[in-house]
Amino acid sequence: MAKNEFFKCKDCDMVFEVVSEGKGCSASGNDMMEKLEAKTQDASTEKHVPYIEEKENGYLVKIGKDTKHPMLEAHYIEFIEIIVDSDKLYRKYLKPGDEPEAFFEVPKGSKVVAYEYCNIHGLWKDR
Repeated sequence: MAKNEFFKCKDCDMVFEVVSEGKGCSASGNDMMEKLEAKTQDASTEKHVPYIEEKENGYLVKIGKDTKHPMLEAHYIEFIEIIVDSDKLYRKYLKPGDEPEAFFEVPKGSKVVAYEYCNIHGLWKDR
């Protein structure tokens, strides 16, 4: 398990993100834990891929470039996060009815990566 990798428990559907590599974990070889691989291309009008817009005082991340992701009780984005320069992580949790976007007022970095998690379609990453 490496830092910032995501896993999902097959029994309870909880999602975990590794925050410390530690000395190894027996859960990583456990059949109940599935490593989530972030998808980057969506055939259904790109409504899952996070898009990063650099702003004067931070970053705006929108889910879906031309078509917004739905934010319904049964289908919504649970969280959006960015990792700046591989060592600063910022996350916003969303709920049904929220806009599928997050603004992060943070210092600029040379490398920014965005992730989002859809309760139905899983983990997505910007290109």
